[in-house]
Amino acid sequence: MQRRTVLGAIGAVALSSASYFPMNACAAALKGEGGNPIRIVVPYPPGGPLDVSARAIADAVTPVLGTVVVENRPGAGGNVGMSYVSHARPDGHTLVMGAVATLAINPSLFKKLPYDPEKDFKPVTLVATAANVLVITPEFSQKTGVKTVKDLIDYAKKNPGKLNYASGGNGSAGHMAGEFLKRQCGIDMVHIPFAGASPALLSVISGQTDLIFDNLASAAANIKAGKLIALAVTTKTRTPLLPDAPTMEEAGVPDFDIYTWFGLMVPGGTPDDVVKALNDAIVPVLKDPATDKKFRAFGALPAPTTPAEYQSLIDEEAKKYKVLVEIAGARVD
Repeated sequence: MQRRTVLGAIGAVALSSASYFPMNACAAALKGEGGNPIRIVVPYPPGGPLDVSARAIADAVTPVLGTVVVENRPGAGGNVGMSYVSHARPDGHTLVMGAVATLAINPSLFKKLPYDPEKDFKPVTLVATAANVLVITPEFSQKTGVKTVKDLIDYAKKNPGKLNYASGGNGSAGHMAGEFLKRQCGIDMVHIPFAGASPALLSVISGQTDLIFDNLASAAANIKAGKLIALAVTTKTRTPLLPDAPTMEEAGVPDFDIYTWFGLMVPGGTPDDVVKALNDAIVPVLKDPATDKKFRAFGALPAPTTPAEYQSLIDEEAKKYKVLVEIAGARVD
């Protein structure tokens, strides 16, 4: 057994030796070396769930894939990093951590994308999912008497236009969730977009805004610390990471199923045998109990798939968010 140190919030993950991974000739040919490492591009800034997950994977697959590095290329809601990888050499040495925003929301949100999510990429595996959660502060709850989703809806109906909700930006999953709640319940809330999820969440904690639909990976620590109250999760079923929180459907809002997911992609021209070799190397890492434990620590659940299963998810989510973007009336030109 070999142990390596995973950087950042992940901490130490127990890893097996190279024999832990299925090795084949294609995987051997993929070996990253000093001058030609395998790169995982994260189209968002360092420190978020996608970045931490990518660094954990990069460290864990080195016994079979050699040198693997993570590059952060943020900008334009993830479009900068995605565009960069879409033009990379399709040899398996460049991957990107695609997500619900870049693969399912942005195609309907942006009038023009610098990449084609259907033609420019091939899926390798889904990496993880994270529930979104509707949160308020104890101070807001005390001031308004809101303790449940029903209380929030009742308060909004009695005070039309008085409530506001923060999001990480126009077209973000939090924006979609807020507009969907307004439509499903016939309430009026003002959307206040921020330049990213972190400042949006901070605005709620500081009392600048009233509520937010945030991903659990981001909100979990503040919920645990008592700075936020979780009213409900937005997935179809309860999450084991926050078992006492009802789903939005259980709380009385029908057809609510909005969550965060992210996974690895390669340029569209990458040969299928190379995709399979990458999947064979990465999936065992995601199935390792140590990885599961570390992902749960920051509010995510490992969710390894076949490339076909991941593509099916992308297709289904793209259809769903096309409708939600239309409901929200969000556009970024």
